[in-house]
Amino acid sequence: MAELFSLAEELSCAICLESFNEPVTTPCGHNFCRECLDKSWSAAGGPYQCPQCRAVYRVRPQLQKNTVLCAVVEQLLQAELAQEALPDGWTPPARTQTPSAARQVACDHCLKETAVKTCLVCMASFCQEHLKPHLDSPAFRDHLLQQPVFDLMRRKCPQHNRLREFFCPEHIECICHVCLVDHKNCSPVPLSQATTDMESKMKHKLTVLYGQINGASKALEDVRVKQQSVRPLESSFYSTDLPFPFQKATKLQGVITKSVYIPKVELNHELIKGIYQGSSELKNELKQCIKQCQDKTKEPTCSGDPGEQHPTTPHKPSYPMKKVPTVAAASPNKVPYSASSGQSENLKQAPEGAAKPIPSQPNAAAVKAKVLEAFLVKPRAELLQYSVKVILDYNTAHNKVALSGNYTEASVADTPQNYRPHPQRFVLYSQVLGLHCYKKGIHYWEVELQKNSFCGVGVCYGSMDRLGLESRLGRNSASWCVEWFNNKISAWHNNVEKTLPSSKTTRVGVLLNCDHGFVIFFGVTDKIYVLYKFRADFTEALYPAFWVFSADTMLSICYPK
Repeated sequence: MAELFSLAEELSCAICLESFNEPVTTPCGHNFCRECLDKSWSAAGGPYQCPQCRAVYRVRPQLQKNTVLCAVVEQLLQAELAQEALPDGWTPPARTQTPSAARQVACDHCLKETAVKTCLVCMASFCQEHLKPHLDSPAFRDHLLQQPVFDLMRRKCPQHNRLREFFCPEHIECICHVCLVDHKNCSPVPLSQATTDMESKMKHKLTVLYGQINGASKALEDVRVKQQSVRPLESSFYSTDLPFPFQKATKLQGVITKSVYIPKVELNHELIKGIYQGSSELKNELKQCIKQCQDKTKEPTCSGDPGEQHPTTPHKPSYPMKKVPTVAAASPNKVPYSASSGQSENLKQAPEGAAKPIPSQPNAAAVKAKVLEAFLVKPRAELLQYSVKVILDYNTAHNKVALSGNYTEASVADTPQNYRPHPQRFVLYSQVLGLHCYKKGIHYWEVELQKNSFCGVGVCYGSMDRLGLESRLGRNSASWCVEWFNNKISAWHNNVEKTLPSSKTTRVGVLLNCDHGFVIFFGVTDKIYVLYKFRADFTEALYPAFWVFSADTMLSICYPK
């Protein structure tokens, strides 16, 4: 028996590792299946190499069928079939499955002898002695017997206690016949067919791999040949004993060279474009600001309202002073440039030479209150004069926040986004901040709420926590927001909640006045109305902030015309 297995090993193809199927012999004396060798050479192309000894043939050899080897293989197959018909019922496994003493299956009845068959109905293995009832008694006539199954319990379906006889390609798992009900929409196949299909795919894969290896060997050999041909040319070109050494250089032109492979690096062009546009806008605004400052240094800087004198600042003569808003004005000065955000705003400039507000003046609080009241009743057309372009910051987005629409839309992703680690990224809550911050001036933006059942809109300091429980908007002293939680609307700051009246608005306007210390949230419908307002002495630059929780929630930044 051992001699039979040894012969089977010798009569196997080196490509598919199976018994020869129509074997052919190469000029170097090695044998392969005709189909395996044809596929290997077709994939690699000329020159052709022996897959075993790497002998090279410039012209594809004419292969002839090895009739003697075919006869030997046929005799081997007949001998294996004869072994399957032995009276004791024992069949030698394939050469790739030759059992060792440790892999033999024990009889489940006596637990001593080696099993010769496994009953798929009894779900047990039996030795020759205890298999007799299955062979002699008509009661066991319908019991299906097969070769001993090693580790039968692990091959049983844990749910139905049946042997797994099928394979589901869609779920990549073996199932029993009872599981077929749950896989009625799949395409399960018997294990034997699945095994045959997998062997066929593996043979094809091995053939492709052999072809790739032959191609790589061919390329390497070409490089070596060219290298050997270039070296003598180099030595002769640089030798000093030649009268005309440049003549040798003409031979180098015949050497074929290939360009070096450069891996493709994909860049985030949308992010680069946004940064470039922001930089260009900042550059233009800086130029305008410098030009304005230069022009104003030539004019008086201490003039104000009629009959009202304000002290000038001697150590800063090149900067214009702002006029203190009066009750009659009922409107704040509009700043033409925000240095912290780097964005331009189409705003009205303050009168030249106006004095800057002094916080220590007794009427400063009253002025702020009057300015706030004036903004609460402004129409939307006037608020839009302070519009800014808000872009979402990729480096702050939580791993479950998906950004789209050129970084103007935020939603909850079905799967993690695998963002790279960043110290500014939110870790606990699905939040994201705007890319630009605002420390001075007046700024306004609008947000469209789609499926606004679980979301929030607000502003926060850049120093707000990113990791802990206090990193959620409104649950700390560094953020102010309005939040939609199911049908409930609330305003949050410093972990204090203020319940707001119900609203069906789907667009929210946010007006941030850094100079006078307040932020107002508007409901934008046919008519604009106030949702809530916060008053605070802002000590840091503020960022637009957003929170999305529900899977179908999306926030979109709007750019009104």
